[in-house]
Amino acid sequence: MPPIPQKMKAIQVTSYNKPYVLNTVPIPSDLGPHDLLVKVAVASYCHTDGMVSSGVFGTKLPVTASHEGSGTIIRTGSEAGDFKPGDRVMCGLPLHPCGACADCLGPDEGHRQYCAHLEGHVGVHVDGCLAEYVRVDARSTTPLPDEVSFLSAAPLACAGRTVWRSVLQADLKAGQWLAIVGSGGGLGHLGIQFAKRAKGLNVVGIDARDEGLRLSAESGADVVVDARKGKAEVVAAVQRVTGGQGADATIVLSDADDAAAVGCAVTKMHGTLVQVAQPDEVKIPFQELVFRDVRVKGSLLCSPEESKSMLQAVAEHGITVTTNPFQGLDKMKDLTDLIHSGKVAGKAVVVVDPGQIDAEKKIGAKY
Repeated sequence: MPPIPQKMKAIQVTSYNKPYVLNTVPIPSDLGPHDLLVKVAVASYCHTDGMVSSGVFGTKLPVTASHEGSGTIIRTGSEAGDFKPGDRVMCGLPLHPCGACADCLGPDEGHRQYCAHLEGHVGVHVDGCLAEYVRVDARSTTPLPDEVSFLSAAPLACAGRTVWRSVLQADLKAGQWLAIVGSGGGLGHLGIQFAKRAKGLNVVGIDARDEGLRLSAESGADVVVDARKGKAEVVAAVQRVTGGQGADATIVLSDADDAAAVGCAVTKMHGTLVQVAQPDEVKIPFQELVFRDVRVKGSLLCSPEESKSMLQAVAEHGITVTTNPFQGLDKMKDLTDLIHSGKVAGKAVVVVDPGQIDAEKKIGAKY
């Protein structure tokens, strides 16, 4: 393997509410015991990136952007488990959990990502994936099956992990009805496929954009409802296909002001609402909670084992990620222009290292 250079290119947030800057920065060299140095193949843009660049998380600047990445391990720390140089991976987000709290050590493996004593999340609090190399934690990083491409794995690192866990949290059986509010975005089109192909659910896709409605239908939603028609019509449309009961569970991916209220309204009495979107306030009329007993859950990312199960589902069921690729870090302005246009369908990604994309074709990466 060729020697690792000392410097790399990186897309950074250098001031809040200002455009990204392409800088030359040192490559991480101080790996801890659980760390991996990954040569980035693809980095993806997420809604959270906009929150980072606007200062929502109070991130110390400068910081390298993007918490969604995939690539090949170049170097490992002394306690990196089974990982080794040359392994293809989907990068982990949580960096350096404490390893001592109830979420780290408790009996519920599904809580591992909730450690409150992290050093931070990659691309949110510490340097991220929009660079030629990134340092990630082996404990939250997931090996890629041969069938899963770098191009898909980068968006799956957050969008996929997040919506996969929300489908698991809905806790439905094959044949039941799941509604997804915000079904035509980067998370939503994956959620439809996870629900339909991996879990055998019936899906109602609810969106308020022409692009989102189209992608919802293309992703396999049984019914697609235009949220712009108003709450009453959306509820009526869902009830028409569910025998008047409403959806057995609903996932809210939209941060529109009334999204959670619409989500509860389309959910049957005693059903479950899984809140994923992160508006400043989640607004739900008390009648939904008190008189209709709609149960509300929050959901964050995936645990390590849930993450592995997601990639297995992608490989086994042929889940596809709709991407809008931009070639090279110097195309970041073009990517953000597309994002700000509101016309993006699926995920916008940057191909950082096309050589890795070419190499993986030899092993049959196809999804």
